[in-house]
Amino acid sequence: MTATPFQLESKDAKTSARAGELQASKGSVPTPVFMPVGTQGTVKGVLPRDLLQTVKAKIILGNTYHLRLRPGHDLINERGGLGSFMGWQGPILTDSGGFQVYSLAKLRKLDDQGVTFRSHLDGSEFFLGPQEAIDVQNALQSDVAMCLDECPSGDADEETIVEAVRRTTLWAEKCKDAWMQSASPDKGRHLFGIAQGGRFETLRLRSAEALVALDLPGYAIGGVSVGESESEMLDQVAMTAEALPDDKPRYVMGVGTPPQLLKMIAMGADMFDCVMPTRAARHGTAFTAEGRINLKNERFRNDDSPLDAETDCFASVEYTRSYLRHLVCAGEMLGSILLSLHNLRFFVSLLEEARNRVLAGDFASWSNSWIERYEEGEGNRQNLSA
Repeated sequence: MTATPFQLESKDAKTSARAGELQASKGSVPTPVFMPVGTQGTVKGVLPRDLLQTVKAKIILGNTYHLRLRPGHDLINERGGLGSFMGWQGPILTDSGGFQVYSLAKLRKLDDQGVTFRSHLDGSEFFLGPQEAIDVQNALQSDVAMCLDECPSGDADEETIVEAVRRTTLWAEKCKDAWMQSASPDKGRHLFGIAQGGRFETLRLRSAEALVALDLPGYAIGGVSVGESESEMLDQVAMTAEALPDDKPRYVMGVGTPPQLLKMIAMGADMFDCVMPTRAARHGTAFTAEGRINLKNERFRNDDSPLDAETDCFASVEYTRSYLRHLVCAGEMLGSILLSLHNLRFFVSLLEEARNRVLAGDFASWSNSWIERYEEGEGNRQNLSA
């Protein structure tokens, strides 16, 4: 398989942090990068125009399982693919539906052929195997497609995870075959494999080794933040990242908090996605350089300071905390929209700065200071509320 056009530009001298660039069919993606999640063809509460101009996102996500159900991948394909359908002109990565093996465990049956899901919408059954996962993602016309994988829960026993690694490898082989038989690689699109292995280092390394042997354009670290502790999650990322090729992008799926992102960048990870920014926004929570703030708190009632003057987003600097608190408490949708814009820009800009620091050669000291300030702010707020 043709190597991903991923250029490694710089490596930090004191950590494993990297700065690079992934060439995708709809544009280049500088790394490290945070990818807003648009599961059903929309990043919740955010116009595609604002994703580009305000959030300054370089790449976003869609989901094979959900878009296959609604509105249907054939309908999207007929309209020029997911980007054209939703009005987003930048790169898109699509998850294969493997996470739903975990999140919808009560609604599926799986074997070596694939997964039979019972739709969470109407109870109807449909099958998603490696060939189907590739077919759907080809129809969505995403820039980066993911191999179908089996994502076990964090507390699964070793025997279960051994089987998940075996099946994930089998499916990756079949996904690669289906991918190579299509015209996808010739269109500048890329297929990433997903390493599993749970909390077991031997299994993590086994999974990574098997996927690396397939010579895929990029690799993801899956099966994290699925019920395990934070320390276990970070250990899993570290042990897997070390086993992945230095000249391919490394994508940690579905995580994490701002400090976790910086810690994983220091481990050599390049790409991240998480629903946290928009989900927190819908509950009145904003991320700042001094930790999270809950705008429902009474102490913000008369606070006329900007939400976060250090974030270059109009929602962050042009609205007072007092006004935003009013919107949140009144249940006005504008509150969730403005907080979503701020939180997304906060995450995207944090990784932009991490990239700049790697290039400047002072990532380690900057990252340590940033995390210390953030966690100190979190601790101070917890003391105030105690």
